[in-house]
Amino acid sequence: MSEADLSSPASSSPAFSDAGLSRIDGMAGARRHFRYFDYMLVAFVVILLLSNLIGAAKQAEVSFPVIGPVTFGAGVLFFPVSYIIGDVLTEVYGYANARRCIWAGFFALLFMVVMSVVVVEIPASPDWALASATYTVAGKQVTAPNQAAYYAIFGQTPRIVFASVCAFWAGEFVNSFVLARMKVMTQGKHLWTRTIGSTIFGEGVDSALFYPLAFLGVAGFTPHSIALLALTQWLIKTGWEVVLTPVTYLVVGWLKRREGVDVFDSNVNFSPFAKTRRAAAQAE
Repeated sequence: MSEADLSSPASSSPAFSDAGLSRIDGMAGARRHFRYFDYMLVAFVVILLLSNLIGAAKQAEVSFPVIGPVTFGAGVLFFPVSYIIGDVLTEVYGYANARRCIWAGFFALLFMVVMSVVVVEIPASPDWALASATYTVAGKQVTAPNQAAYYAIFGQTPRIVFASVCAFWAGEFVNSFVLARMKVMTQGKHLWTRTIGSTIFGEGVDSALFYPLAFLGVAGFTPHSIALLALTQWLIKTGWEVVLTPVTYLVVGWLKRREGVDVFDSNVNFSPFAKTRRAAAQAE
């Protein structure tokens, strides 16, 4: 069946979703030009980079009633948004297009790491490196030389970088795969089940990989504390998905109406390494 057959208004009823959108196969979606796909790709990559660059270096602490103070990496506030956008990409544009976004984010993340290492390690001008300002931290006056402050923010620990990149890559692909398969199984109904369900699996893989790879064997981190940290972060990230489910519904609905199609991945190669365009051409 050709793409024209799938998207033609004269097609039989199975070619349409309940919302009146043209139902197309994942391979047809991979060949199709979408109006807003590029904007979603940019949003995905930007949020991914900023959450790792700005949030990852800061340990935040918030006090809650009954529970008391809770310490967490500040990046956890925004990194889950990349998973939410990943859900939107797969739901609206299909797995093949989401795969392109994941690889774009992966290589952008690698470039950011390389750039951070190079810029931090370049010898600094003495006048700049020794210039300092006085700050009050925990009631004490401290002096922070520029180079030391720069390294504290942008310096990369190789092991943590490796763990972060591996966890992101695996977690995002699991998230996208689960959502795509659940969409076919549910015939496009009950969006909340697949956005939350895919996040449970995707963020679970992300947390299960990152914390052991980053901290196992490091002084001060026991297997029990690592498992507890991974579980806590997994729950927080999944909780964000639940809280933002109404927003996900609004964005998905708006994009589908603008794009005019509903993509179902019933005939897609789910390998992360598949060549989308080549596979689409062979399917014709």
